[in-house]
Amino acid sequence: MDPVNRNYQMGAGVHSAAALDQGLRQHMLRVYNYMGAGLVITGLVAYFVGSTPALYVPIFQTPLKWVVMLAPLAFVFFFSFRLHAMSASAAQMAFWAFCAVMGLSMAAVFLQFTGASIARTFFISATMFGAMSLYGYTTKRDLSKFGSFLMMGLIGVVIASIANIFLGSTALQFAISVIGIVVFVGLTAWDTQTIKEQYAENIDHESQQKLAVFGALSLYLNFVNIFQLLLNLTGERE
Repeated sequence: MDPVNRNYQMGAGVHSAAALDQGLRQHMLRVYNYMGAGLVITGLVAYFVGSTPALYVPIFQTPLKWVVMLAPLAFVFFFSFRLHAMSASAAQMAFWAFCAVMGLSMAAVFLQFTGASIARTFFISATMFGAMSLYGYTTKRDLSKFGSFLMMGLIGVVIASIANIFLGSTALQFAISVIGIVVFVGLTAWDTQTIKEQYAENIDHESQQKLAVFGALSLYLNFVNIFQLLLNLTGERE
């Protein structure tokens, strides 16, 4: 092989790898920005509704609370079946709407737990989430083999949580919280690695935006569930 041509090919390969790495960092930053903005929307809506009797009384002291509690789950199913058919702008709007609805459903947190307890749990949740997401991004270990196990755990937690709405068992709620935290911490690392691997430099801008929204949704759900389960487990009630 011509040494000049060989050096040119090596230089082109290094440039391509650098461009891919830079694009990946920008993509991950976009995912985390979407997620962070979603959490801000959720927190603001939850705090506003939870501190306004004119809003939370007709919601949480009437059967309307069941609609509010189940609405986020309906949004998740909507995303699962419709995201690929939506435009990037529509996916973003749906994500913001979902975050607002989630905030509405989480307003009860400010009615049940002390402000100091909520703040402390949020900090702990953020630390756990950040550590596991960093691990998922940097590890060379293939986490895909844990995916099916984690998804089975997730399904079990969801079914047990729905059942406990009617049973009201304290022991079952404790088990759900402990197992759920383990599952969502694991999903954080797995989802982060999956988001990283799904990125491709040659896909169009529209597809990259949709991938970022869907990735943000996955990480957002993990964080919110870690926070809620940890709060149920260790939070100080009013």
